[in-house]
Amino acid sequence: MSLDSLIAAAKQQRASDLHLEPGLPPALRVRGSLRTFGEPIPAKAMSEWAREIIGEALWPMFLERRSTDLSRTLQGVRCRINIMQTARGVGFAIRLLSTFQATVEKLNLHPDLKQLVSRDSGLILVSGPTGCGKSSTLAALIQEINLTEARHIVTIESPIEYTFRPRRAYIRQREVGRDTPSFEQALLDALREDPDVLMVGEMRDPETMRLTLNASETGHLVMTTVHSSTCAEALQRVVAAFPSEIQNCVAAQLADCLVAVIAQRLRFRPDLNIRVPECEILIPSHPVKAHIRNRDFFKIMSVLETGAEQGMWTFQRYSQWLEKRTNWFVPGQTSETPDGETEDSSAPVVAPPGPATPKPASKESKPQAPALTAGAGGRIEIEPMEGGFGKILK
Repeated sequence: MSLDSLIAAAKQQRASDLHLEPGLPPALRVRGSLRTFGEPIPAKAMSEWAREIIGEALWPMFLERRSTDLSRTLQGVRCRINIMQTARGVGFAIRLLSTFQATVEKLNLHPDLKQLVSRDSGLILVSGPTGCGKSSTLAALIQEINLTEARHIVTIESPIEYTFRPRRAYIRQREVGRDTPSFEQALLDALREDPDVLMVGEMRDPETMRLTLNASETGHLVMTTVHSSTCAEALQRVVAAFPSEIQNCVAAQLADCLVAVIAQRLRFRPDLNIRVPECEILIPSHPVKAHIRNRDFFKIMSVLETGAEQGMWTFQRYSQWLEKRTNWFVPGQTSETPDGETEDSSAPVVAPPGPATPKPASKESKPQAPALTAGAGGRIEIEPMEGGFGKILK
């Protein structure tokens, strides 16, 4: 038994998570339920797997911190891996990510979400419990910009879950702990890196929240996640994270910069044999902004229920829309490769010599992507191209 074989088994069972603990059989989370399979795994084998994945250079840091977060591509599946020290030894918590490039259509989300990323500045909050697909929704919004607009996108994640292939956008991805020491430092750096769009993987502490709010007020579109079950709870959690003496200022700042709040949960559809996101969407109308400034978060639900004309959705209304929906994307039914590429698309794009001559864009012509190679750990890296950024963004 090896880690690769366990990942392959989890992929075959279409599991979302794989849990490994010394002395216990592996456990899979399938459709939200946990079940075990196979034989118990010895502690020695688990420690060897951990040391191989972390690497000799970072192993002393793991022994000091007793945990680490990283991402790897194993058996063709992008995995977010948490390795931790437990009472029995070294354990694994592995999240299996989608094998396709996340888009609004492929995640079966409402098409109105595409309109949110047309804004030039502001804050988009995606909330929900652990494992509800917040990172996938963020990736879908980033990909929507990538396919439609020439904007500079900087992502700050811990760890990097989805890798993006630049299309029309110019994308930089930074991993906390590897490319930057912290979310705070990465956010300070980002304000000097000329970004149009910032994606912050998670707001974990007041300092990260403060810098994220400041970035959304200084002409950037910022997308981030927070753990909460409803839109009102997400806003309340952000404000309550700050000291009481400045919460009024934070609430006013949040009301001014907010673009939307998306609260989501996953619901299993037996007819499709997949889990689909069920959303609550809050748009900051004038009553919503007033409730946020006054910190009357309990009143937001009443505005949600009557805000259909402003593009708001309650869980109940969204569920009714899901029942009427007929066009579903079901993974595995189409033989497509990740990122929508054809089989021979891995060949590098060769730029013609000489300066790039700009051409008028047409609906029929597709933007030319920069040459790419697979880097260490299966990540996609951008190779230098002749012609400069203009050709990439064109």
